[in-house]
Amino acid sequence: MARATWRPRTFRWEVAGPYAGSADLARRLGTAPLVAQVLANRGLTDAEAARGFLNPKLSDLHDPELLPGTVAAAERIAAAAKAGEKIVLYGDYDVDGIAGVAILHACLRMIGASCEFYVPHRLEEGYGVNAEAVAKLLEAGAKLLVTVDCGISAVEPLAAARAAGTDVVVTDHHGLPRELPDAAAIVHPQLGGGAYPNADLSGAGVALKVAWQLARRVCGRNRVDEPMRDFLLNATCLAALGTIADVVPLVGENRSLAVHGLRGLVGTRHAGLRALLDSAGLLGGKVDAYHVGFVLAPRLNAAGRMGHARLAVELLTDAEPRRCKEIADYLVKQNAERQKVERQIAEEAAEMVVARGLDGPDSRAIVLAGERWHGGVIGIVASRMVEQFGRPAVLVAFNGGEVGQGSGRSISGFHMRDALAACAEHLVSFGGHAMAGGVRIRRDRLEAFAAAMQRYAAERLTPQDLAPRLRLDAEVGLPALSYNVVEHLGRMAPFGQGNPPPAVAVRGCRVVYAPRRMGRGGQTCSMVVAQGGATMRAVGFGMGDLADLLVGVGAVDIAGRPGINEFNGRTSIEMQLQDVRWE
Repeated sequence: MARATWRPRTFRWEVAGPYAGSADLARRLGTAPLVAQVLANRGLTDAEAARGFLNPKLSDLHDPELLPGTVAAAERIAAAAKAGEKIVLYGDYDVDGIAGVAILHACLRMIGASCEFYVPHRLEEGYGVNAEAVAKLLEAGAKLLVTVDCGISAVEPLAAARAAGTDVVVTDHHGLPRELPDAAAIVHPQLGGGAYPNADLSGAGVALKVAWQLARRVCGRNRVDEPMRDFLLNATCLAALGTIADVVPLVGENRSLAVHGLRGLVGTRHAGLRALLDSAGLLGGKVDAYHVGFVLAPRLNAAGRMGHARLAVELLTDAEPRRCKEIADYLVKQNAERQKVERQIAEEAAEMVVARGLDGPDSRAIVLAGERWHGGVIGIVASRMVEQFGRPAVLVAFNGGEVGQGSGRSISGFHMRDALAACAEHLVSFGGHAMAGGVRIRRDRLEAFAAAMQRYAAERLTPQDLAPRLRLDAEVGLPALSYNVVEHLGRMAPFGQGNPPPAVAVRGCRVVYAPRRMGRGGQTCSMVVAQGGATMRAVGFGMGDLADLLVGVGAVDIAGRPGINEFNGRTSIEMQLQDVRWE
């Protein structure tokens, strides 16, 4: 029998209450009440707003001049380009930073600027702008540093650059610190007391706005010339990569960027993007948010997690087509190695959780450390521990050193950065936000840190908090999930943060055909259910053991995401299972 892949979880099904105006909203939109209910669950009860959501336009993008610091940044960058000053783009090593660097690099090359890029090594340098790197860049002749997706907290390193006579432009979107760096311009969507309509713009989105304003500045008018217009339209593909991969809310202008960027990927002429798509078997086909989040982004991130992110930046900047193919093929291998290492660490970590009773009723948090764990993937594994055990988790990689690097992931209602701050006496350094954080910790402080995290979590989390929530848009009968209804639900894509895939509960389903394992290693469960005169195939990915558990079970309640399955030219409605209940 295949190895166990799934075990029942005690999900709390939180079904949204019915929206009283769904019938009227459905009539105004020419759709089904279920679609109107899902829109209302996302705060879209006004018909005009709902139409705008379903049909996002590039004209929905906010004027770059509204973004605090953009005008000043464009002025300083344009002046540096005109004077022939050496400009260095200092970017983050994740997809958002990589894409942002690629956007600005292409724009600067178009206006004839002397431009280079720099991304730090994830393991050797860590996140953000560091003093050693800045010193090397200044020594190499940098006259203007432009940070991309980082820098808002780099007060000391950027002050050193200014003191040495090198100007700084900061472009970032991470949380604002108490003290801002000294810079010629700071571009950030949360500056200005909420003056910018989209506080959740991604780092690549910020870079696109700077490029847009720079194009205006160089063209001498708000309406840019045709080459710049084509560049900006094509740059939405890169902005979409960063926006989706960085898991910012896919609403408002983020949604517009994602929708139009994904459409542009289909026929992109960008050599690096084409090579990346080709390596994933997606060239010329439909590309959606799932492909970005789970196929393309992991390949780009693999460069920084397993080696150095500069290869991914090279792929998306000025590499020739043959070199692009070489890099894309290499990233496929790096990602496969990342997956292998991740699985090994996840299995070891899960065994440690069970052996130490960290999944028991008296445990509210998970803190683990490994000697041979790869620091580039422990954040992903921490997410797996949260998903598997329903507790905030911090994993630390020591690799023979006295100071380890750790990554934390959290659950709803438990602010990870606040938790780390409460345990700061045991840490060398820390950072993060509500759902994720990073730490550096000495080996001899690990046990005390673990105990402090347990105490902090015990004071703030109840057993009910540890039961994962499954938020569902409605309770429906299978007949309500017709092809037209499910197709209309699909028009709400791309799905992501702030706009999750529609999910429903269907109770009292008969199991028509016995559940069976399928897929590689039997890790997927497939069955056919019936209710109210309708039948539907239901598939649980990673839920292979469910097929064994349902032997002899005749009736189930199911929760899942309805979608349209296309296979061998045939289409059908299919439920992607999230949970199953039975007596």
